[in-house]
Amino acid sequence: MAQPDDMLDDEDYPAYTMGRAAEILGCSQDFLRRLGDAKLIDPQRSSGGHRRYSRYQLRLAARAREMCDQGTDIASACRIIILEDQLEEALRRNERHQQG
Repeated sequence: MAQPDDMLDDEDYPAYTMGRAAEILGCSQDFLRRLGDAKLIDPQRSSGGHRRYSRYQLRLAARAREMCDQGTDIASACRIIILEDQLEEALRRNERHQQG
């Protein structure tokens, strides 16, 4: 079983409540909900049904917020970020394939 310190070091561990995530990002809770609706992030749910966010998800949300602050609509920002991440993963796989 993972120790608490190990979980907090895990960027995928859902350590942040919606309220805390919104506070960290300087955005509204509704903005976070809309990112979920746009399929950019899919927060885990606590046993009580509350959304919980990981550091990785907060980084994605911060990228989306920055793009929206620059005038990009939320759906487009989410799509761009998803495509950028897919391209980055494909490039990593290609590099591993060429090395192996």
